[in-house]
Amino acid sequence: MNNTNSGNSVSSSSKKRNYGLPLILITSLFFFWGFIHNLDPILIKHLRSAFQLNHFQASLVDSAVFAAYFLLAIPAGMIIQKYGYKTGILVGLFFFAAGCFLFVPAANTVSYPFFLGALFVLSCGLAILETAANPYITVLGPPEKATQRLNFAQSFNGLAASIAPIVGGIFILSEEPKSQEELATLSQAAKLAYIQAETSLVKGPYIILGLILLLVMFLFLFIKLPDVTENDEKSTKNYFQVLGVKNVGWGVLAQFFYIGAQIYIFSFLLVFAEDAIDMKGQEAKYYAGVAGFLFMVGRFAGTFLMKYVSPQKLLRVYSVISIALTVWVIFGSGISTLYALVGLTFFMSIMFPTIFALGIEGAGSDTKPASSLLIMSIVGGAIIPPVASKITDISGNIHFSYAVPLLCFVIVLMFSLRFRNKKSSIL
Repeated sequence: MNNTNSGNSVSSSSKKRNYGLPLILITSLFFFWGFIHNLDPILIKHLRSAFQLNHFQASLVDSAVFAAYFLLAIPAGMIIQKYGYKTGILVGLFFFAAGCFLFVPAANTVSYPFFLGALFVLSCGLAILETAANPYITVLGPPEKATQRLNFAQSFNGLAASIAPIVGGIFILSEEPKSQEELATLSQAAKLAYIQAETSLVKGPYIILGLILLLVMFLFLFIKLPDVTENDEKSTKNYFQVLGVKNVGWGVLAQFFYIGAQIYIFSFLLVFAEDAIDMKGQEAKYYAGVAGFLFMVGRFAGTFLMKYVSPQKLLRVYSVISIALTVWVIFGSGISTLYALVGLTFFMSIMFPTIFALGIEGAGSDTKPASSLLIMSIVGGAIIPPVASKITDISGNIHFSYAVPLLCFVIVLMFSLRFRNKKSSIL
């Protein structure tokens, strides 16, 4: 299904037709990877308790997930450029499902490194899927509505973000884990049995998700999708040269820091609630659900507001508000800091799709490699959380670690200011 195959390509005369089903199917993928990403805060809280991990060790969950984006984004772009979006989606779904099933031997062997390996395989699939689906949405229709389409699709990522913590809380955090003091009173055999029981709790949700993904993969296999070409031209630049195209380089930088901030804020929300205000996981999981809900509402609200406000201006305003809320998380105290952290998720909601769409704006035949670089920049999620977590371990105060997300939002603001004197073609 090479892009040159006329049966799979969409001509300019048909660009306004036959996009309904492809958009529905591609949008469903945004839900699935949103769901799995938003199980990570539950998983971090659960594995941290089961294996008695410090903050830095627990953050390796994020490192395993987002290192895959760095390593797979360019190979994924090559696959898509040579064989088309559909093949990229099928390959991504296969690795996604395989990683889910690897949680079974990881739990059976009671191995934290095995869990990290399963997450890495799963995330290889996510990297391929996101490399395919994000640009596919932006070019699957009128270019002037590209940012709105991507924000709308990403809204279902937000829907998943509101559901996953609740589902994970029910099936994985079904009971409050034992404290270090309680574990210290157990015999070695009893401790191992407890850890085995705790790790086994994660198997069910991941097995079910893996089976659903296999069904989705077969659906994509038998349904014909149009493979959109960007002016029937292929990029003649290498990836370093593509960084110099239009806004790509700045987009990569902004996306790196934004994703790092987003992942740390979501992944350690339950840990923050426990460390900062001594809130138990059974209660904190509902705040994680509220955070996901606000993220979803923010995506839909952002899509609506972009009918009246330019994407770059909305990004600028939301960046300033995010900076203010993060300052309060750092210097405030009590439950208000948790409220500020949860509130941040609303204003973060539009950042990924808006940075992505602005970053590839005007890239033309370089859109696919530019997309690979922007997905590759998601490696920020592997680097920023460990850096922030190390600050917590060293200082003993989790509030101080949010100085790192603060810096990230400042960089996103700088990216948005790059567009302040010009009108974007994607408005």
